[in-house]
Amino acid sequence: MVRRVRPFYLFVTFLTLLAVVFTAATADAGRKKRHAKAHRYVAPEPYVEKGAAIMVDANSGKVLYERMANETRYPASLTKMMTLYMLFEQLDKGNVSMSTTINASAYAASQDPTRLGLSAGDQLTVEDAIKAIIVRSANDVAVAVAEKLGGTEYAFATKMTAKARELGMMNTNFVNASGLPDENQRSTAFDLMLLSRRLVADFPEFYPYFRLQSFVWGGRSYEGHNNLLKFFDGADGLKTGYTRMSGFNLASSATRQNTRLISVVMGGRTARERDML
Repeated sequence: MVRRVRPFYLFVTFLTLLAVVFTAATADAGRKKRHAKAHRYVAPEPYVEKGAAIMVDANSGKVLYERMANETRYPASLTKMMTLYMLFEQLDKGNVSMSTTINASAYAASQDPTRLGLSAGDQLTVEDAIKAIIVRSANDVAVAVAEKLGGTEYAFATKMTAKARELGMMNTNFVNASGLPDENQRSTAFDLMLLSRRLVADFPEFYPYFRLQSFVWGGRSYEGHNNLLKFFDGADGLKTGYTRMSGFNLASSATRQNTRLISVVMGGRTARERDML
């Protein structure tokens, strides 16, 4: 009988490879000085039903590992990385500032969890919106941002898709700003890796927000979902995502000794499979 390997072990292998690559990068610097040959590390590929993954060198874009990276998946809250990319663009252009006020419409306030708990007419600043989207993964805030920048969420989502094409994300389609379930909201691990790289490269002044693990709003403290920031040495941000349609998703970045790797995992059955907790 062929033993079926559970998806958890794919991610164990994936994180092991991440550590191995960083170790290899450190050793490779010494080998280069001695003009020695670098070794290539290839991880085994156990059977999983949904799991898609990719890991790249953030600077060169060299693919270090991939599995079903170009097969479409539901991005869930990894969608919010594009919502933030669009917001960062407007900040960069000076069209909004960190203190600009965002108003919550009744539609934004009606979004399904996870939410910040906005009511119609509530206001928050752009900076608080960024924190709420990254830490709380707040769907109501993501929609409020979409309406602020695009007039309606659907109009904003159309712009998100256009931006995706501009960034080379050819297998991505957005119909909302939050990642709430919709069969027409699709992306791939490869495309979300491209977006992750661009967030790091294009907005170094805003990227540190992705490291936040908590924030306070309205007198309440909120904790983040990205547990990789707590236990993986060098992890410095990006986003988690989950719906029943998508499974557990994670886009992550980690830096050691001036080497940054970016990875995307999509379709885990549990958070433990995604981040080994």
